[in-house]
Amino acid sequence: PLIDLAKTHTSPSIERSVLLRMGFSSIEAKAIADRCAEKGLLGKGAGHAVWKVAQDHKIPIRTAGLELAEGKHWDNLIFGK
Repeated sequence: PLIDLAKTHTSPSIERSVLLRMGFSSIEAKAIADRCAEKGLLGKGAGHAVWKVAQDHKIPIRTAGLELAEGKHWDNLIFGK
């Protein structure tokens, strides 16, 4: 039930807050959250997107987030596999 609630009750500001707690600066967090919103993935969670890229590419979380902020990996980001 909580996951379903999170999918429909999040916002760019909530996702930026998560990213800030993951160690990203406010500028980095804004870039990641904005791109996540553009791709329609806010319901999956911006932090989840960063974690997924880090796991899929075997790179540090910080590197994954910075690369997402630059626009990399979004086309290959698949959830549920």
